[in-house]
Amino acid sequence: MKKALTFLAAASLAVCLHAADFPKGSPNFSTSAETTLKAAKENGKPTILVFSASWCFPCQEMKKDIYPSAAVKPFHDQFNWAYLDIDVEANNKLFQSHKLESVPHLLFLDSAGKTIDQQEGGSSPDEFAQKLAKVLKKTQTNKTASTN
Repeated sequence: MKKALTFLAAASLAVCLHAADFPKGSPNFSTSAETTLKAAKENGKPTILVFSASWCFPCQEMKKDIYPSAAVKPFHDQFNWAYLDIDVEANNKLFQSHKLESVPHLLFLDSAGKTIDQQEGGSSPDEFAQKLAKVLKKTQTNKTASTN
């Protein structure tokens, strides 16, 4: 019994470590929504909350091929990025509080933490880059509107 429990604990740890392992060229992901949202308030950049899971094939495809892609790289420094594994209790509570139902699910937030857009499911590098450009345009429009 002890051996089985030890094996399960080791396997769970390996999955958690694997979920936070990002390919070279990825954005600077945090694994904490709280830390990322705090940074957004300080630096004024919009935030991307990427709700994901290690067992989710489209999530792992996005992680491996989309976020580090040449099409997305120009946007790395224009956002605060959080990669949130929903198998972590705190992340799952946040996922549920937004009434989300599937992964990958990305929430795009302004620097104050207000949701301005979202994406459910995967996409190609070019499609995702277009989405990021659209989100940036929305945040700039919102900033201009709030200063007038």
